[in-house]
Amino acid sequence: QNYYGKELQKSEDLKTNACITSARPVSKVVRDALERIHEEVVARYYGCGLVIPECLSSCRILDLGSGSGRDCYLLSQLVGEQGHITGIDMTEGQVEVAKKHIAYHTDKFGYQKPNVEFFHGYMENLGDAGLADDSYDIVISNCVINLAPDKRAVLREAFRVLKPGGEMYFSDVYASQRLSETTRKHRVLWGECLAGALYWRDLYSIAEEVGFSPPRLVTASPISIGNKELEGIVGDCRFVSATYRLFKVPGDSRTEPGQVTYSGGIVGHERELVFDANFTFKEGEVVNVDAEMAAILQSSRFAEKFLIRAGGANTAALQGCC
Repeated sequence: QNYYGKELQKSEDLKTNACITSARPVSKVVRDALERIHEEVVARYYGCGLVIPECLSSCRILDLGSGSGRDCYLLSQLVGEQGHITGIDMTEGQVEVAKKHIAYHTDKFGYQKPNVEFFHGYMENLGDAGLADDSYDIVISNCVINLAPDKRAVLREAFRVLKPGGEMYFSDVYASQRLSETTRKHRVLWGECLAGALYWRDLYSIAEEVGFSPPRLVTASPISIGNKELEGIVGDCRFVSATYRLFKVPGDSRTEPGQVTYSGGIVGHERELVFDANFTFKEGEVVNVDAEMAAILQSSRFAEKFLIRAGGANTAALQGCC
């Protein structure tokens, strides 16, 4: 709270490159939406890149660790006036910045009433903020789960508040090994998103334990620390910024391989949908998918955008790793 509320006043105050790792190129729709966000909100935001899933119209989205609200105000435009965005953050000063500009953005976006709300609270216990079971279509998070000591609690709570078929789409920092006690207790490395980084294999075991489908890697890029003193402390451990998607697949969903055809029409991805590191769907093209992907597409918000047939080649999708 002190690091993000007091020591960091602007992005230039960051002491490593961890929080400025670039993400995938963004569409013109997203670029235009970013330009409509208040300059103070943008200046006080310390996330990595952008965390913007697809197919968002009218969705209810929860942003864990929403900070000054940049991603919330961006998503506010993408879900439209019928959608809703909730942001929660543990740093009171950040939440105050986000709340201060609600009226500004409501007017800027031409909405009759706000479709965003912000809470001061902890992502390990969303019930304290009154967030109910099965109430969100999507949970996003931009480089903050590493700041929570109990990652299992964060994923458990995200799973709880997601509707059946809902998705957790999040970017975070992962380590190539489990970190030493010295690294994990280093104050600056923790604030810079490195000391709390999860060993990437542990994400898979925690996700399974909580009830999510296996993590699907979307993108991963190496992180350069850019600080000799801090590099000496972490030693030979390597870090990546990675985006994963996890789905809350209902137990009665399809459990056999199938053939799917993308119908197109998702804003910004009309002709081609890059779903993850293994699957890219082109409009009108028949693609063989494994049972896991068939179940995800059938049960999630993507169902109406795909024609899904049972059968087809038994293609076991090889999951990319960090």
